[in-house]
Amino acid sequence: MDLDLRKLRYFTVLAEHLNYGRAAEALHIAQPVLSRQIRAFENELGAQLFLRDRRKVELTPAGEQLLADAAPLLSGATALQRRVNIAARGKDTFTVGFMPGLIVTSAVRALEAAYPGLAVEVVRTGWDDQVEIVRDGRADVSYVRQPVGTRGLRVVDLFAERRVVVLPRNHRLAGSDSVGIGELAEEHLLQDPDAVPEWRDIAVEIQQGVPRDVRDAASSRYSVEEKLENVARERGISVLPESVATFYRRNDLSYAHIRDIGPSRVSLVWDAGRRDKLIRDFAGIAREHRPF
Repeated sequence: MDLDLRKLRYFTVLAEHLNYGRAAEALHIAQPVLSRQIRAFENELGAQLFLRDRRKVELTPAGEQLLADAAPLLSGATALQRRVNIAARGKDTFTVGFMPGLIVTSAVRALEAAYPGLAVEVVRTGWDDQVEIVRDGRADVSYVRQPVGTRGLRVVDLFAERRVVVLPRNHRLAGSDSVGIGELAEEHLLQDPDAVPEWRDIAVEIQQGVPRDVRDAASSRYSVEEKLENVARERGISVLPESVATFYRRNDLSYAHIRDIGPSRVSLVWDAGRRDKLIRDFAGIAREHRPF
C-alpha cells in the first residue's frame, strides 16, 4: 500500500488540535469529510490512530508513533515538490540559509565564482526554522547554531566561538570583562532556556523549581533585535554567540564573556538524502570561508 500524503496531512492537523471541528476548520474542509478521511486512513494502515468519545479525542500508541514519523516525511515531500518546480522553470538556483550574526558573503561569492551560471540566494533563519528550512526545501544548505535536531541531516562542523552575556548598561555586572554562569542564575533569561542549558540547569536549582523563563513562551520567540531591546529596557538578559554580540553592538548595553560554559558551535547542514555535487562543493567552500 502506498501512503496517502493527503490523509497523512489531515491526520497531523487533527493530532495537533485533538478536536474534529477545529481541525476541519484549519483544513478548510467539512467535519464529516475529515471524519471519513481519518477512518479510511486507519483502515488503510490497519491501525486505530485516535481514541474518540463525546468529550475528547486522544492519540493511540500507533497514532503517537505515526505523528513522530510524519513531520520529516511531509517536509521531505514538500522539499521534493519545491525542487521539481524550480527545475521545471529551468532556473539553476542554490539557496543558503544563515543565522543572525553569520556573514556568508565570502562563501557565496566563492560558489558563484566556481559556478558562473548559478543563481545563489540567501535566506535569514531563526532559532525555530534554521533546520526546517532545509527539511522543507526552502534552502539547499543552512548554517546553524547548535544544538539542533539532526535527524535526516548531514552535518559539517565549521567552528566554535565564545558566548557573551548581554546586560543592561546599569546592571550590577555591567563593565565586567567576564562573568560566571552562576552569577546569572537568578536573572530573567530572554530566550529559550534550551539554548543555554548550562544556565537552565543552575537556574532550576537556584530558583527552586522551573524558572519563570521556562514558562515565558513569548521571550523564547524573540528575534535578536527584540532581545536586545528588552535587555536595554532592563527586562532581562540574553546569552549570545560572540559574533552575534559583535554584529549587534549597542552603546546602551554591556557585554561580558561567560568564562565557564562551552562555546557556541556553528555547523552546515543539508538533507542527508541528497547527493548533489553542488552541495558537496559548497560544504568544502564553507570550511575555508568562516562566516563572520
